[in-house]
Amino acid sequence: MLELILIIAILLFSVMIHECAHGLVALWFGDDTAKRQGRLSLNIMRHIDLAGTIILPLILLFFYLMTGSGIIFGWAKPVPVRISSLRNPARDYTFVSLAGPLSNILLAFAFAFILPFSMIVFKGHNILLSVASIICLFGVKINIILAMFNLIPIPPLDGSHVLAYLLPHPISLRYQQFARYGIFIILFLIITDTLKYPFLLADYLSRILLRWMYSIGRFFG
Repeated sequence: MLELILIIAILLFSVMIHECAHGLVALWFGDDTAKRQGRLSLNIMRHIDLAGTIILPLILLFFYLMTGSGIIFGWAKPVPVRISSLRNPARDYTFVSLAGPLSNILLAFAFAFILPFSMIVFKGHNILLSVASIICLFGVKINIILAMFNLIPIPPLDGSHVLAYLLPHPISLRYQQFARYGIFIILFLIITDTLKYPFLLADYLSRILLRWMYSIGRFFG
């Protein structure tokens, strides 16, 4: 039960920070839409999306707890961005798009640093150290998965906006026309288990990062 609560809490916190990062960078580049609509708040209720924040994560979590394997991810209600209000719309929207995955990468490192810190502070307190280790494990894994998933260049994921900016203009326009089919492509990749490969990579990177942090904790502990 504790593990379940921690997973849900970390996922909700991570997707909230992801969306706030989009809004903050948009504000930096001149669009205050998210701020005016109260979407820069750390109140999770302002960011909940019924399908992406509740239904899908619970289904994935159920399979994870039943089988001991699988992926856990989700999304929050997208932060509104008025692209025309950005000072340099095409370029700035690319930075706005990258802000979300980057925030998850930074969160992954932040959770990872909890491990050596907890090994030093909670030395000899096995229960507290165990809880901290679970937080580190799922904090790192969930955030790396969120970052990698959102960087996949399929609309409407963040990676698609970056690729659209990098492509030559005529090709970019054609690429953006496929945006209406993006969600169906993503669902197809999930159903056919094709997405397991980037998620397996995310799991591998998570283990490497945590192994490094564990070594640091043992060295100073």
